[in-house]
Amino acid sequence: MNTDSRAFEEAAELLKALAHPVRLCIVNGLLAKGSCNVSFMQDCLGLPQSTVSQHLQKLRAAGIVQTSRSGLEVHYTIADERVKQLAGILLKEEPLS
Repeated sequence: MNTDSRAFEEAAELLKALAHPVRLCIVNGLLAKGSCNVSFMQDCLGLPQSTVSQHLQKLRAAGIVQTSRSGLEVHYTIADERVKQLAGILLKEEPLS
């Protein structure tokens, strides 16, 4: 049995970050669209910008999303390939490639 506790801790942190309906929706949207900014997500989710930003910060801290700047806009994309597979399993869809 593998007892590498660091690997288990990292996996648990990844799952914790995804364990919220809004964050799963954000991840699913990013997988479908590829990249978007907070304003676009806010409109799609119907949530205040501050709420979306808080969820994005948790995803970013977990290494699930990454950012890139285009002028004043910050665009988010999926940074962790494992998330594509997990989202497909959790949302009962085929993983996006």
